[in-house]
Amino acid sequence: MDLSKRISGFQASPIRRLVPYATEAKKRGIHVYHLNIGQPDIRTPERVLDAIHSFSNPVIAYGESEGDAALRSELTRYYASYSVEVSEDEIMVTTGGSEALQFVLMTLCDPGDEVIIPEPYYTNVGSFAKSAGVILKAVTSRFEDDFALPPLEDFKARISERTRAILLCSPNNPTGYVYSQEELASILALAQEKDLFLIVDEVYREFCYDGQSFVSALTFSEYHDRIVVVDSFSKRYSMCGARIGALVTKRREIIEGAMKLAQARLCPPEIEQVAALAALGTPDSYIREVRQEYQARRDFLVSELNSIEGVSCSVPKGAFYVIAELPVENAEDFCLFLLKDFSYQGQTVMFAPAEGFYVTEGMGRNQVRIAYVLNREDLKHAVQCLSVALGTYRS
Repeated sequence: MDLSKRISGFQASPIRRLVPYATEAKKRGIHVYHLNIGQPDIRTPERVLDAIHSFSNPVIAYGESEGDAALRSELTRYYASYSVEVSEDEIMVTTGGSEALQFVLMTLCDPGDEVIIPEPYYTNVGSFAKSAGVILKAVTSRFEDDFALPPLEDFKARISERTRAILLCSPNNPTGYVYSQEELASILALAQEKDLFLIVDEVYREFCYDGQSFVSALTFSEYHDRIVVVDSFSKRYSMCGARIGALVTKRREIIEGAMKLAQARLCPPEIEQVAALAALGTPDSYIREVRQEYQARRDFLVSELNSIEGVSCSVPKGAFYVIAELPVENAEDFCLFLLKDFSYQGQTVMFAPAEGFYVTEGMGRNQVRIAYVLNREDLKHAVQCLSVALGTYRS
């Protein structure tokens, strides 16, 4: 019997689909620097680990479908520190930001509806959209413009009678761009004019550099009825495997709709919520130090990349990713070469081919997304591998 036509339409993740080749390289004794995935080497806060180790409930029981009340209460105080005033019942705890995105798309859209998204975009959104039967319509942010928000006319040109929402990510994965207050205001005005929702992935809000200020979409009180924010603990506290996120909106019907999905999956994981609650008590110094470390890594990586002949990248203002253009025709072929046929001093490097971060066919073919989640010494070795590999590959 054949599998579903639906599943055949999904792409394998460009972040993870080359993992089998990395595994084989490691079996050959080659050290692989993983810059393909946003898995930081930053230590998880000690208080988070302590909370997990000290979990003493005699039964790991089902919790509330909307998430633990104490966690949601503490999240209201956290968001208030970003000038966002929300109540506990305007927050739903989810199994990672991924589930929040899935819930939002399924709550706002019917199969065949459309969502407009700037590309390159977080590639897994494509899978979430297909799961919900949603069609992504892309507006292209340009490498030469440092991936700034595309012109409003580009958004207007994509709006149809099936358009339900615009989806943004700020600070952006994969480009590192941070949308300004003016850019968000212009998109919200358009959403109001065309009666659309605005979904904003704000997972990387802590990581803005060079004095760039983060602005939450939820601070625009006049548009509260059409804004949904997606959040996650994964990157902020270096606890990616805990899979705790949040859906935040002041539109009560959205929470009520998403609750039908939340109840079907019963509840978010209990022990991880205990860890998330502990994480919210992490001293501000932890975030400051981590932000400084990422900025130093960014500065080092961007300088090193731009020093390689034929390689170019812009300076990301947030998150911990950069899109780099390589002097190759097909970045995925080059990434395969790095894992299958290349090593330098017993080492190689893994990137995520950027073509899979675009909706438009052919875009990003010579680009890679690089996650600067490793220490500077490892980044140095990784860039050395890249430089040598490019010379070998082109010859």
